[in-house]
Amino acid sequence: MAEAVSHPLFARIYPRMNAFAEAHGSVDHRRELLAGVRGRVIEVGAGTGANFRHYPPEVDEVVAVEPEPRLRALAEQAVTGATVPVRVVSGRAEELPVPDGSFDAAVISLVLCTVPDVPRSLAEVTRVLKPGGELRFYEHVRSRKRSAFRRQRLLNPLWRLLCGGCRLTRDTERAIIEAGFGVDGIRRFDFLINGRSGPASPSVIGVARPPAAGQGRGGVTTGS
Repeated sequence: MAEAVSHPLFARIYPRMNAFAEAHGSVDHRRELLAGVRGRVIEVGAGTGANFRHYPPEVDEVVAVEPEPRLRALAEQAVTGATVPVRVVSGRAEELPVPDGSFDAAVISLVLCTVPDVPRSLAEVTRVLKPGGELRFYEHVRSRKRSAFRRQRLLNPLWRLLCGGCRLTRDTERAIIEAGFGVDGIRRFDFLINGRSGPASPSVIGVARPPAAGQGRGGVTTGS
């Protein structure tokens, strides 16, 4: 069994952070992320289960993997409000506790900024997806603007300490492509709170196909 990941401070403050984000627009981001997903889904790093109530009825089952015990307990409570069958399990992104080729889609939402080993985590996603499966991702990312990136780099050590190892400076889009995924579509945008940007504002929402699907890099769409 994979070792649990304990971030007691972050686990206590994250529900408030998520509620604030949802009050300012992240609910729409989650709906966009999950629109059209179907079949069996593995959600990697389910957190508090904030996605559960946004899955469309075409989803047969969600297996939600969460390593942090306090967050996992909140996710188990969130199952009661889910729109589809959800099963919450303990596990890490680098060692998913499920068989090969058993899911139609993988969902990663505000997770790759935190995992210790991104390439291994994405290799695990490839392993558990069926041929023709897809990765849905919603992440805050490294800014493409020099001044904003300098601020991210300056704040990153304290941010990691307070936010459970979260890194402001990860180039998640590049990591997904370097893992062999073909990006079918991506929207890049700044998540603004009351019209203002923050260190974690640069964001992406997208769909990608694993290398096992035999597809190259797809068309890329952008948004503001």
